[in-house]
Amino acid sequence: MSEVKSPEIYYGWKIVAAILVLLTFTSGLSFYNQAVYLNALATNPAFTVQSASLAVSIFFFSGGIAGLWVAKWVQDFDPRLSIIIGAVISCAALSSLALVEEVWQLYILYAIFGVGFSASSLIPATTLVTRWFQKNRAIALSIASTGLSLGGVIITPISVVMVESQGLSRAAPILGILYLIGVIPVAWIWLRPSPESMGLRVHGSDTAAHHDTDLPKQSKTSSAVLPASSKTLHTDGISFQEACRNRFFWGVSTAYIFLMMAQVGGIAHQYGLAREILTEAQTAAAVAILPVASIIGRLIGGWLVEQISIRFFSIVTMSIQVISLGLLAGGFSIASLGIGLALFGVTVGNLLMLQPLLIAEAFGVKDYARIFSICNLMSSWGTASGPALLGFFYTVSQSQYSMPYIVAALAGLAGLLLFIGGGAVKQR
Repeated sequence: MSEVKSPEIYYGWKIVAAILVLLTFTSGLSFYNQAVYLNALATNPAFTVQSASLAVSIFFFSGGIAGLWVAKWVQDFDPRLSIIIGAVISCAALSSLALVEEVWQLYILYAIFGVGFSASSLIPATTLVTRWFQKNRAIALSIASTGLSLGGVIITPISVVMVESQGLSRAAPILGILYLIGVIPVAWIWLRPSPESMGLRVHGSDTAAHHDTDLPKQSKTSSAVLPASSKTLHTDGISFQEACRNRFFWGVSTAYIFLMMAQVGGIAHQYGLAREILTEAQTAAAVAILPVASIIGRLIGGWLVEQISIRFFSIVTMSIQVISLGLLAGGFSIASLGIGLALFGVTVGNLLMLQPLLIAEAFGVKDYARIFSICNLMSSWGTASGPALLGFFYTVSQSQYSMPYIVAALAGLAGLLLFIGGGAVKQR
């Protein structure tokens, strides 16, 4: 009897796993850790909650601006180079937090940190997943972007302990090195720029229905390799210029300004919110509620979005965000805090997954990186203003978090209404 070989795993799933690991480190050490850095900086007499919040805003805004160049680089060159350069920049900026003594130094450092984060995180990561998958794209994005939440579950609690025990000046260089270790090896070894670069077809493409992963390896050997004339990047979809004339493009782009304002503002201040009623040890555990809920919500959402209308799912998710932020604003009992953070976490995971998925669904792969970079730049206006806006209302409300989270809930409501006004996802 001849030996039966096990089915070959499509290489795109290895890309997904690699990006999951990569995003765990980039998000944990930047996105989710902003609440930790903000609280640590605010204990320094040279900084206040408001000035530290503005630094976080500069981080996200500079990342959005840099994303325009990152998108062009990723479109024209190997995305691994962008990721590696971004990791080096992020390591240098994060390590240098130990040396900051003036507010202007903090702002410059955070602007550089934002550039590094942009180059090493979402734009190259989501572009790669979108290139490798047509079928199961939602599942692939949900699994890959789970790294965003795992960063909050794994990296942030470790960071809290390090910063609380050693201080930011000692912890920052260690966290910077961790950024390098967690990103560069996995990116260089496992990531590849496109299926075509390996002689493979896009998963689920119409011209490669026979390339499903349940076929035996020996039956796919010849069909997995494209003809020489076809070894170009898969380019289904519409151009950037056509997308800009699309009503949905402006609906989703403007909606995410306010959705990210609410989301990132809420995340950046969750540590301070929890500290109002919890001990340090309880707070370290509480900040893990949001990312754990984000993981669970995103994995369920990745499956659901392939079963129901993506527009309906998006509207429900945005509505839950408004409700959860209202709950966090309404009262600071331990129960309402836990429930509010859990519901908020469900929306965090899915809204981050939905933005690239909505763009890929509406406009295809052809100009995905450029279209996403513009949407990402616009959403960065909200991402950048969210922490500072909530920090401002925290200051004017005598250092209480009720009013800031009411403002966050209203921002989420504005995003929901703008998204609904954008109409159907596919208008082409």
